[in-house]
Amino acid sequence: MGNLKVTLSSLLLGFFAIALIGNASAADFDATKAKLEAAMKAESRPEADVMRDKNRKPVETLEFFGLRDDMKVIELIPGGGWYTRLLAPTLADNGQLYLAYGAGRASEALKDLPGFDKVKVLAKEAKMGRPEGARLYAASNTDIDAKNVDMVLTFRNYHNFDAESRAAINASVFKALKRGGVYGVVDHTQRHMQEFSPENRRRFDPVQAILEIQAAGFVFEDYSPLHYRADDELVYEVGRRSVSGNTDRWTLKFRKP
Repeated sequence: MGNLKVTLSSLLLGFFAIALIGNASAADFDATKAKLEAAMKAESRPEADVMRDKNRKPVETLEFFGLRDDMKVIELIPGGGWYTRLLAPTLADNGQLYLAYGAGRASEALKDLPGFDKVKVLAKEAKMGRPEGARLYAASNTDIDAKNVDMVLTFRNYHNFDAESRAAINASVFKALKRGGVYGVVDHTQRHMQEFSPENRRRFDPVQAILEIQAAGFVFEDYSPLHYRADDELVYEVGRRSVSGNTDRWTLKFRKP
């Protein structure tokens, strides 16, 4: 009976500790959440960006990845800067945002906005392009000139690259992150082992992504259903009117051991 009491006491203490950790973790995100929400309300945000908030759920997505406002974060292939507009002001005071690979468009468009003067562009020698006759992009000179960063994020870009380039990018991300650092990847879902067609050209098999990123040395930590869409049948191109803005996307979190 004595041993049973000890066991029950240990379990209760364990549950209490887990609850405290969970509450502390939630509290840690409060300041970051407030900054993200303020960035979402910025008058400088284009209306087209605002219209995507409900679908993209940036606060919930970044909370899942574990973003904090004092982190050093790299955003890969920022495109027009949809996430950059939120990350830059959030990290401006206590952290650091870096952009890498194809960052010219975003950095030029956003350079005069408050907080964006602190954003730094990395991997300036990186090249991305689609070779003649190829369906996927190739990337070269992918080394990222940063070390010990806390987090690397990329949104709906993984599908663009050929296998060799994906491997090179994953290796560069692994090298740039500190031990325990997070690699967060979001992309449009392709049905597992489905053969390529023009209708799935901007989709990617999440199982294949997990295997490839693990092969670079990462540990697969978690998956979020935040962007699961039951009514996306995974058979149409993501730009088609029937699925555009409502594609099923996988949201995967990896960690450098």
